[in-house]
Amino acid sequence: MPESTVSGDASPGPTAHDADVIVVGAGPVGLTAGCALRHHGVDCLILEARTEVQDHSRANNLWARPQELLAGIGLRDALAARAYPIRQINFFVNGAPTTPIPIDDVASPYPQVLYSGQDVIETTLIETFEARGGRMERGCRVVGIAQDDDSVTVTLRRGDDGPEERRTCRYLVAADGAKSTVRPLLGLDFEPERFEGRMNRQIDARLSWRRAMEPDQLWFFYYERGFCGVLPVWGGYHRLFFLADDAGVPDRDPTLAEMQAVAREVTGDETLTLTDPQWLTHSRFQSGVSPGYARGRVFLAGDAGHLSLPIGGQGMNAGLHDAVEIAWRLAMTVRGEAAPVVLDSYDAERGGEHAQLSAQQAKGFRRTVYRGPVTDAALGLAAKALPGIGALLQGTDDLQQMTVSYPQSPLNEDHLSGLARLFHSGPGPGDRAPDAEVTRAGRTTSLFPFLCNPDGRTTGWALLCFDGRSSTAAASLRAAIEAVAPWDRVRPRLVLAGPSVDAGDVPVLSDLDGKAHGAYGLEDRPAVVLVRPDGHIAFRDTAERPDRLAAYCRRIFTP
Repeated sequence: MPESTVSGDASPGPTAHDADVIVVGAGPVGLTAGCALRHHGVDCLILEARTEVQDHSRANNLWARPQELLAGIGLRDALAARAYPIRQINFFVNGAPTTPIPIDDVASPYPQVLYSGQDVIETTLIETFEARGGRMERGCRVVGIAQDDDSVTVTLRRGDDGPEERRTCRYLVAADGAKSTVRPLLGLDFEPERFEGRMNRQIDARLSWRRAMEPDQLWFFYYERGFCGVLPVWGGYHRLFFLADDAGVPDRDPTLAEMQAVAREVTGDETLTLTDPQWLTHSRFQSGVSPGYARGRVFLAGDAGHLSLPIGGQGMNAGLHDAVEIAWRLAMTVRGEAAPVVLDSYDAERGGEHAQLSAQQAKGFRRTVYRGPVTDAALGLAAKALPGIGALLQGTDDLQQMTVSYPQSPLNEDHLSGLARLFHSGPGPGDRAPDAEVTRAGRTTSLFPFLCNPDGRTTGWALLCFDGRSSTAAASLRAAIEAVAPWDRVRPRLVLAGPSVDAGDVPVLSDLDGKAHGAYGLEDRPAVVLVRPDGHIAFRDTAERPDRLAAYCRRIFTP
């Protein structure tokens, strides 16, 4: 997917509010939401309690699917320029190596996970947000939320004794972290599950050891009392963390000497040396998910809606999904392009996904840090036979988040799900629309450039019109294109494995080798697939029923 350079559709113009959308929180998720809203041309104000940027790294990795979403709003390349691409993960179980896992073996334009630092990520996003005309107020803490049918009023205070101030907006996105002040004000707080008897000790420092120093791979060590990771952090530093039994461990931040000693023992490298520590910390673990991700005109994103466990670096990445997903919905709503179901679908989709992720993480966490001699013995045997043992222990085989799907979304409609398509089902509504190689004007390209911001519309929906290798598909494909003509935000693309079809200025993507048809399971008959601005499929049908396509558009879009 190429990096987007679209600056956004026409802004709805000035309003009586301080901003169309206020985002609370200037961490990676809040800043991504702000950048995405500005990409879509929406007036946005960010409120942040901190007076300065985060001074050290916390979350620090970007998986493949979040990179695709970031590329769609023009952020991925700037973040990648200040990150290390990772090619391989190395696992050890009680000192025995397992088969290394090639992390970049995934069907995405961005297969390599990127490792950087939260401080670097925030700085990069702030630069982009300001360059796009976004506004930010620092040093202000939200103490009250009120909303009516038309607006949200935010009450904030600077310092402990400062006077109350108010800001108004049409919609509000709370991305103010795990200690969110907005979440309880909405009645969406929750009691987290605590994982007793375990502690994380962590250090960001310069590393010297007998293994490779290049920041292109990760190391994970399962040892008798815990789990250790060695990861690159931007600027020549490495992070070492130890999730372990807390018996006999002081309940305080560790010292440099303590971390070096345990690192030498766990990694089996007596030469390992840590110097110039940037960050020494300790923490305990809890997990939970908000019972809802929306209340009226207020939406939760990132850690404001969940407490994530440190398994596979999924927390921030899931929050980036939230930021992108709420931004395009708000943009369409603010511009009067979307029926209410579009904005309503955010809660159903992201709340469900976070509940599933939380369950996966809890399962992986228990496997990782609550292990006894029997489990360790079994892992020792499995390590010799299962190259995927590391992914198994993480609780999911999809660390890259490529299978994130919304099968129960109210935006879904599928007319290709019957028994006739049992063996050629392909991805359906709610699934990520796969990329595939096609040809355009004699040049090899792929589908993604024609899905992302189609024809310059930042909230455009792409209609893929497959001919199914039929020589008689032209009339039905033209009828499908004509059916969506009343909705300018729907941009058709012809995907042809058979004879050429002329449909005016609609882009023609040649698929004579059938790669795109195969990726979508549509080799046997003409069909249409409607793809949302986030790259997920919304609608599938045969091309012979343009009436059902038009009815779907009437349900989803305003005239």
